[in-house]
Amino acid sequence: MRGNVRRSLRLELIAGLGIALAMPALAAPAGVATTTTLTAPQTAQITQSDAQTCSLTSFSVSVTSATGVPDGTVSIEDGTVSLASADLDSSGKASFQFALKDGVHSLSVVYAGNASFNGSASAPASVTISNQCDSSYVVTVTNLTPTSAANTLTLTPGQAGTGTIMVTPSQEFVSTLTTPAFVNISCSGLPDQASCIYTPESVEILPDQNAAVTSSMVLQTYAASNTSASPATRPGKDASPIAWAFLLPGALGLGGLAWGARHRRWLSRLSLLALVCLVTLVGTTGCNPRYSYEHHGPVPNPPTPAGTYTVTVTAQSNNGVTAITQNTTFVLTVN
Repeated sequence: MRGNVRRSLRLELIAGLGIALAMPALAAPAGVATTTTLTAPQTAQITQSDAQTCSLTSFSVSVTSATGVPDGTVSIEDGTVSLASADLDSSGKASFQFALKDGVHSLSVVYAGNASFNGSASAPASVTISNQCDSSYVVTVTNLTPTSAANTLTLTPGQAGTGTIMVTPSQEFVSTLTTPAFVNISCSGLPDQASCIYTPESVEILPDQNAAVTSSMVLQTYAASNTSASPATRPGKDASPIAWAFLLPGALGLGGLAWGARHRRWLSRLSLLALVCLVTLVGTTGCNPRYSYEHHGPVPNPPTPAGTYTVTVTAQSNNGVTAITQNTTFVLTVN
């Protein structure tokens, strides 16, 4: 009897453990299957400021599913070597640009997946690079808006244009890094009344991160200023009430002191001191920048001059021993 009871208890315990282990698997829904696609890599020849011709390889990645848009991280692999990783955008896409070293490269993309979407990998794509330049990095300008022609930013005075600056490190350069390398971005060749702003002004290249890093550019032009001095505040017009508040009592006080000075010597000295103070006050008011602004007004600003300009974008870094500089150009047209 006791043996049967023990056997029954063991069976119930085993059944309970089986149910407990199976419940999480039943509660957690299976992830949605995904498909990762790598577009055919495109290789372009870019000539830099040092007359070197560099090969840049670019392509885009798309991760799709039957339900919803996958999110998360994709990684680019060159054979068994991981080149870079990036987050998918809101449409499930990402883009990459590399300066690959000479040789044959077998590129593929791996989507890591997450709690909602299963991971997946693309089919490998082959790229062959030959006669690669030995520049540490390559700087390019893309996505110029608004534009009327390739590599041209077209603006009217007062309008702002945008673009993307890409700094693409070479595989050889990245392989030598043990700490991050910072590259500063600047521009020159702008017309008067125009300026460039970069966000960020310094981009960071990480060890083992071969993909291009980007900075957003805003190029601002300026319209003519119509500001002029108000007739009511020009010289010769009525003085302000604040000026009268100082000048009128001061003049009356000096008159009284001068009359009393004929009878008392100390009043004569006090009168002289008061006169010096009043002259100093009036002189300080006349030289004050606020006085000049309110009585003469600002000089109207001219607009950004119309014309065609070659703008140079410079990327520069320094490893403490040598400076590395690369330039690229684009055309600014002001109508």
